[in-house]
Amino acid sequence: MCLILFAYRHHPRYRLIVAANRDEFLDRPSAPAAFWPEHPHLLGGKDLKSGGTWLGITRAGRIAAITNYRDPRSVMEGAPSRGHLVTRFLTGDISPFDYMTTVAKEAHIYNGFNLLAGDRTDLYHFSNRNGVVSALEPGIHGISNNLLNTPWPKLTRGKRLFREALALDDKHLPDALFRVLADDYRPHDADLPDTGVGLTWERVLSTIFIDHRPVYGTRSSTVLLIDNDNRVTFRERTFNSTPGTREEAGYHFVIDDAII
Repeated sequence: MCLILFAYRHHPRYRLIVAANRDEFLDRPSAPAAFWPEHPHLLGGKDLKSGGTWLGITRAGRIAAITNYRDPRSVMEGAPSRGHLVTRFLTGDISPFDYMTTVAKEAHIYNGFNLLAGDRTDLYHFSNRNGVVSALEPGIHGISNNLLNTPWPKLTRGKRLFREALALDDKHLPDALFRVLADDYRPHDADLPDTGVGLTWERVLSTIFIDHRPVYGTRSSTVLLIDNDNRVTFRERTFNSTPGTREEAGYHFVIDDAII
């Protein structure tokens, strides 16, 4: 997952709105979002190489998502998959704060990441690149491949487009958010960050929607809405290797307080 835009306790109807793109190498096997047979209350895609996920929600209202922190100079070969940090929270029952403090104790064994974890009452962010567990304040936030709300061009543009989409009526909101996630505007070279991957890759990674076939690109776009009555709308578009083709799935359910 390389871009997460979200409005937390900001919208009059929805307590959480998420629009997220997962960017990944095209040869990495994955499954689209579904309820997992081994964890029937967990909804999310699955990384078929390592078994974790990049974004998920449970019927009990636990939600988590992760992005990589881009710094090739610090990459450790053989580090554990960061997707399991998401799955462990979604399949557990401890509070988001307690989970984040537990992750912080072992964070050094992972390559760089940003982790979001929350439930019906709280939402937290943690990165092993600053070591801070933070409770999210109400508002519009974004994470790319640096720390929370770092003003990289794609994140600044994404937050602006996201904010504009939130002004639309409920009927048109999901499709407007998908249009934000499909934006392919490329910033000027002078505005790009220097993260150590070289100018060619900085250009590739600078757009909200990435298309660098046959090597790398946006594999899926997800829109998640949780309203003030705990009704969940989860829509995902999965993009195939053939240009212009995609699959779409949608799920709707009400968060159940009785589920642990």
